[in-house]
Order: sequence, then C-alpha cells, then structure tokens
Amino acid sequence: MKSIQAFARSLLDSLRDLLPIIAVIGFFQLVVLQQPIPDFTEILVGVLFVVIGLTLFVYGLNLGLFPIGETLAYEFAKKGSLLWLLVFSFALGFGTTVAEPALIAVADEAAEVAASGAMIEDTEQARDSYAYGLRITVAVSVGLAILIGVLRIIRGWPIQYLIIGGYIGIVIMTFFAPQEIIGIAYDSGGVTTSTITVPLVTALGVGLANSIQGRNPMIDGFGLIAFASLTPMIFVMAYGLVV
Repeated sequence: MKSIQAFARSLLDSLRDLLPIIAVIGFFQLVVLQQPIPDFTEILVGVLFVVIGLTLFVYGLNLGLFPIGETLAYEFAKKGSLLWLLVFSFALGFGTTVAEPALIAVADEAAEVAASGAMIEDTEQARDSYAYGLRITVAVSVGLAILIGVLRIIRGWPIQYLIIGGYIGIVIMTFFAPQEIIGIAYDSGGVTTSTITVPLVTALGVGLANSIQGRNPMIDGFGLIAFASLTPMIFVMAYGLVV
C-alpha cells in the first residue's frame, strides 16, 4: 500500500514538473504563432510516455540507487580501506558517465561536426573513433573528479580552494586549446552531470559524510557534482590538443 502511494506521489510530481514546459510550448504555439499543434494525438501520447518514464525513473532512483549508493559508501568507510574506496569512487564515476545518454548524444554530434569541419576524416570509422575517444576522455575525467571529491570528504579539505583551482586551470587551458573544441569542452561539463551520474554520486557523498565521524553531510557530503562538471572541461580541451 505504501509503495502504491509513493508511486502515485511520484507520478503527480512528474506531472507537476512537466506542466510548465507544456504550458510554455502551448502558449507560443497557440497564442504567439497562432497555429494549431501539429500531430496533436502523437504529441499527447509522447507526453504521456514521458510522464510515465520520468515517474518510473525517479521512483527507481529513490527505491534502489540512492539507498545502494549510501550503503556502499557506509560499508567502505566502516571497512577502513581507503584504497578500495578510491578505486570504487573512480569506477563509479567512470561507469556512470560512460552510460550517460546525454554524453553519448553530444559525442556523436561533436563527431559529425568535426567531420564536416574537416577536423577528422569524414568516414563512419573516424566519426565513431572520435566520439568514443571523447566519451572515454570525459568518463576518465569524471572518475578522477569523484576520486578527488571522496578524498576531500575524508581529509576534510575546503571545497572552495579546489573549485577555484580547477576553474583557473580551465581558463588557462582555454588559451591553448583549439577553438573548435572549446565549446564541446564546456558543454561536456554539463552533460556529464545528468540522469545517471547525479543520483549515485550524490548518494555516495552523503553516505560517506554520514559514516565518517566529524563530517557534516550538508557541508561535506555535497560538492562531488561540482568536480564532475569541472574536470571534463580540462580533459576535453586536452583531448582536442592531442587529436
């Protein structure tokens, strides 16, 4: 009974979150452009699928991914093995980023643009290789970011100094990176922190801060996502210099 009520609440929340988007599109289509909505039935079915999909996704996160992230962080901290905790942190950041749908889409689009701009050969193999290399580069950078973030929580380092240092590195890299890769690099910082990465990484940080004496989950538990969106910019610009 409780699970049904929780699912119903999640469904209503998804509907509420999507209503502003639907209202904006409807307003500009009907009032500003003064045109009927094309393929209204298909769009209505698509919106219904989005609501159901978003509801199932959010419900699944709350039911499974958040608890398992916090549990794993707690167990690693209790075990007292720093090496395995850092290995797990890197693997988690790498694995979730490689699976990010937004990153896959951006990498494929970047490969198409690179081919059309004569940065790489305009062949399927060259485009696939470029997109794959971009995804792996971003995934490694996020894995390293989560590793540093976890080490920060354990050691109690102030987050602001690491963030400032990271953005100074981004500014410096921007002067040396090819112009064609800078926009992709900056966008990569956003697409990496999406539907798969954010829930697990957040749960890891909060769970780890909860399990270490003297750490405050609000102060120390959050901030991992900031690292995950920062390091891809540096690594992708470096990738552009190499490729």
